[in-house]
Order: sequence, then C-alpha cells, then structure tokens
Amino acid sequence: MITKYRVVLVEDHTILREGLRALLASEPEFEVVGEFGDGRDAVARVAALEPDLVLTDLSMPRMNGLEAIREIRRRVPGAKMLALTVHKAEEYVRAALQAGAHGYLLKESSHAELLKAARQVLGGRIYISPELAGRILDGSGNGSPPERRTRWETLTGREREILKLIAEGNKNKDIARDLFISLKTVEKHRSNLMQKLGIHNAQALTALAIEKGLISLD
Repeated sequence: MITKYRVVLVEDHTILREGLRALLASEPEFEVVGEFGDGRDAVARVAALEPDLVLTDLSMPRMNGLEAIREIRRRVPGAKMLALTVHKAEEYVRAALQAGAHGYLLKESSHAELLKAARQVLGGRIYISPELAGRILDGSGNGSPPERRTRWETLTGREREILKLIAEGNKNKDIARDLFISLKTVEKHRSNLMQKLGIHNAQALTALAIEKGLISLD
C-alpha cells in the first residue's frame, strides 16, 4: 500500500500554485490537502490540515515565507517545510534554514527536482538546490573566522520581516496583528533596524527593501 503524504501549498501566484497541485496530484504518494495565497492564512489554518509537507514561497503579501515557516513549525512541529523561491542569495538560504525550513528549492528547478526535494525532506534529510548547496556548505562549519558583516547582514530575520512590511505600507499596529506580536515589540524592532542600517525614514527603508528584493514594483 502506497503511503499518502499530506501536502499544503502556500504560494500567492495562482498559476504556479495550480501547476504545483497538478504535478503533485500526478504522483500517487502525494495528496494536496490545502492551498493558501499568503502566509497569514496558512498559519491560521494549517494545524487543522495536519500536513506532512508544506511548500511555501518566501515573498508573499501580509506574512512572508520566513515568518510562515517559523509559525507553522511551532504549530505543526512534525511538518516538513520546503521553501520554493526565486532568491539565490546565500542570506536567503541561511535565513530559511534558520527559520526551520528542511529544504530550499529554486522556482527555476525542474519538476523532477521538485519531486526529489519533496521526497528527500520527507525522508528526514535537508535539500538545497544543487547550484546553491556548494556555496552554503563551503561557507559553514569550517572553523574559519567570520567575515566582517555589512549593515544589511546584521539584521535578524524578524527585522527583515518588519522592514518588508513597512516597505509595503503597513502601519505598526497592522504589523503587530499580522505577525501575532505586540505593538511595543514592533516598535522596538523598527527602531533597531533603523539604527543598524543608519536609516531614519520610511521612504529610505522602502528603497532598500526594493534594492534587496524584499518587495517589487510589479
């Protein structure tokens, strides 16, 4: 008897989400039990679906994939998390793994690689797209002294999440609601990231978020 893995898709582009659903549905071991267009909806409803695997984009409205990964891992500890994204920078891969992702797959990957990644993380192993894996492994665990970090690199995952939401035009109270944290905590994160970046207005923060690919002008 074939084991059926319960899969949840979190992707704000409908066409891509439908393609992922069709691909997984063609494989007898996968069953798509839920689909969401943003991280906040996924976090609110995922526990009831009891997924074995969650495929999530990183750049989404309201709550991005990094925060969704953290929250879903907290609410459904047994679920495997596979990030599916266009971002190739090492900082995104590391941030995803630190958030709790078990795999990191580029959207340009083939269908065969997607299935391979899904099966590998479900089997208890970490999967990183081959073109990224070498760079990540070469830069970790080798005992060499860390390179001096840029201001951007000093930001925590939460601070980058706050930056993205500010750049999207969200007020502090909206950010607190969407991230399930207090208004005081949002204000503290906002103050910290501005101090670290040497930036003191929302317009400059928005420009930086666009430059770093956290948001787009599309």
